[in-house]
This record gives sequence, C-alpha cells and structure tokens, in this order.
Amino acid sequence: MKAIVILGDGMADEPLPELGAKTPLEYAHTPNMDTIARAGRCGLLRTVPAGFEPGSDIANLSVLGYDPREYYTGRGPLEAASMGIELGPADIAYRCNLTTVRDGIMEDFSAGHISSEEGKELISALDARLEGAMLFPGISYRNLLVVHGGEGAITTPPHDIVGNEIASYLPEGIDAELLRRCMEESVQVLEGHPVNLRREAAGLPPATMVWPWSGGKKPALPDFSEKYGCSGGMISAVDLLNGIARCAGMQVIAVPGATGFLDTDYEAKARHAIEALKTLDFVYMHVEAPDEAGHMGSVEEKVRAIERLDAVVGMILGEFEGIIAVLPDHPTPIRVRTHTADPVPFAVLGTGMDATGSYSEKEAAKGSFGMMEATDFLSMILS
Repeated sequence: MKAIVILGDGMADEPLPELGAKTPLEYAHTPNMDTIARAGRCGLLRTVPAGFEPGSDIANLSVLGYDPREYYTGRGPLEAASMGIELGPADIAYRCNLTTVRDGIMEDFSAGHISSEEGKELISALDARLEGAMLFPGISYRNLLVVHGGEGAITTPPHDIVGNEIASYLPEGIDAELLRRCMEESVQVLEGHPVNLRREAAGLPPATMVWPWSGGKKPALPDFSEKYGCSGGMISAVDLLNGIARCAGMQVIAVPGATGFLDTDYEAKARHAIEALKTLDFVYMHVEAPDEAGHMGSVEEKVRAIERLDAVVGMILGEFEGIIAVLPDHPTPIRVRTHTADPVPFAVLGTGMDATGSYSEKEAAKGSFGMMEATDFLSMILS
C-alpha cells in the first residue's frame, strides 16, 4: 500500500495562557487531522535520541529511520548534498546563517528572512574576501561554509540564542579560529553593503554577521529503496530535508511557490504530493511554517500555519487512498522560541483504529501505539 507522511515542522507545543491553556494544536481548527486521529491510530514518537540536540536534522533523520547515533555527521553536509556541492573526504561543511547581531546581541537568526537574491549578493561579496574557506549561497538566510581539511568545531545554532549575548556561544575547537575569523570578516564586509542599506531604508533588519554551525563530513546513508523495499520522494523547501533525501537516494520533488516560510504554497505541495504518489510508493511532505512561527514567538502565526496545513491534509484525504500519517519532527514551543526534545504526537490512517477523539499532544498520548522510537516509525507504516 502507498503511504504519505505529512510533517508540520515544530508543530507541537505547550499549553499557552493566551489560548485558554490549550496548545496551538488543540486550539487550531483542524477537522482533517482530527479525522485521521478518529479514524486511525495515534501515539507519541521519541524523535531525539538521548545526548543529541533537538535539531530538525536529528529529528527528521530519526523519522525517516536513519538512526542519528549511526549516521549523523552534522547538518552542514546534508545541506551541501541538497545544493549539489560535492565534498571531498577532508572537507567539513557548516551551515552558515546570515544573522542580525547588534551590540553583541543575537537579534534575528535569519536577518529578517532575507531574500535568496539579497543573500546571494552578500555571500558572494564575503566569499571574495575569505581565505581558508568557501561560501556557497543557499535559500534565504540558509547558506553553506566549507572548510577544506577542516577538523570540526563546537557550535551553537543561532535560533537557540535569540535575545542573548553571542560572546558565550562563539565557536570552540579545532576550526574555531578560522570560523571566528570568517565571522569577524563578515561584519566588515556586510556593514554598509548596498543590500543592507536598501533593507534598512525599507525598515528591514540588515544582515550584520554570518554564523557557522553544525559542521560535519559527508554522511553515508543506506539507500531508501533498499532499506524499505519501495520508492520514496521528498517534498520540502528546506535544503536540509532535500539533502537527507539525496543522500538516501530518494527523489527530490521541486514545488514552485514552496518557500520554507509562512508564505509557502501549501496547496502546491499537496498537489505535487498527490501527483508523485501515482508513480512513487511513498512521499514525505515537509512544511516548515509552524517551526518558523515558533521561532518568531508568534501564537497567531503558528495557529494559522497549523490550520493552513490542515486544509491541505483535507485535499490529500479527498484524493489519495493509502496510509496517511501526520506529525511534527519536534516541538518548537512559543515560550522558548526554539526546539525541545519532548516526544511528538502522531496519527496514522490506514493501520487500524483506536479511541482517540482528535489530534493533539494530549489526545495522542492516549493512542494505542503508545510511545514509539522514531527510528521504527517508517518500518511500521511501510511494512
């Protein structure tokens, strides 16, 4: 039987006073996810193994069945794979954000979700000045820094330190001197750059510093089709997810209008997923918007993102006959504006039925699947 996973990144949360002590999932109008929960089975999924940071890289590898304890090398090399950047055996790839740092404080981990065109211009200007490393522009604020002959460093994701002084979170370790030099150089190059002058004139945050993090060498993931005995495809606007897919030999399905932000084209993603399932056995449809709303600390945007996702879940319910699963990869609670490692709720239609009344963190805990390890999840729905 064919199957689709609909993953709302960071969708899980905590009860919020402004929502009457409900979570965004409980508060949002989600008739289609509720239908999957009522007519299917629910449970909780542990997506972050002990000892790992609750990043989207770790969580999505786990959901796809690739144990991070065995296969994870860093986020950077996964994004390099998506961008078509071939890493040599001695190369270390770091994710490299364009950020807004002012007076030593991390104000915005995305430089106001700077456009890809603006980001490319800034990254190109900085790359021309760097020695010992290469920069590659990506989507929006998400770029890549490659160190030839690198040895790695201890780094912190910039979205974890919004509102904090950066001094305590600068890179440490073997590559740290080079990374810090790149960061210092970026301050000089970006200050007064025409892109930033235009952004400031328009009332938008400037990109004032690059922030490298999560470096690693090229991973070796088993082929998806050999692992599960079926063909698989990935729909995502995020380089990380597409990089995982490329490393696993999955088909990467490009969707016009998919942005990786709040304004992504939800319906286009659903249409492409339905079409892809005519030839593929499995599709992983990833939507970034709930996570972005969580990082912004916006209750309103998170509820809206969940409800927009639910609408396209309805499209898929109406046109696809097969196994349909809905879940987040990790929580991104409004309270902390970053990821946590708490288990996430999931609902699956097509593998039986339990007494769950709706789709939420609290209701899923009552489901007949109980608590599961994420690395077993796809084996369960694809068996």
